[in-house]
Amino acid sequence: MSVFFQSVFIALRNSFEKLRRLAGIPYLHFHDLRHEAISRFHEMGLTLPEIQSISGHRELSMLQRYSHANQMHLRKKLAGGVI
Repeated sequence: MSVFFQSVFIALRNSFEKLRRLAGIPYLHFHDLRHEAISRFHEMGLTLPEIQSISGHRELSMLQRYSHANQMHLRKKLAGGVI
């Protein structure tokens, strides 16, 4: 890893830690944000291959571990309601 990317990584990590402390969310991990984004993309109606191209997952089986749709969203969709 080059010195430039190492310093960018350190700055990003420090910024995340500071924001996490300010928000009062001690158990939030940076990786949790990826999980949340994938779930929201799923709820927006993106297909798994579309989400895969955004997230960078090589295998759909790994991506499916992260795709958790909101239960209320699913109920509305099954009832034919507008989301």
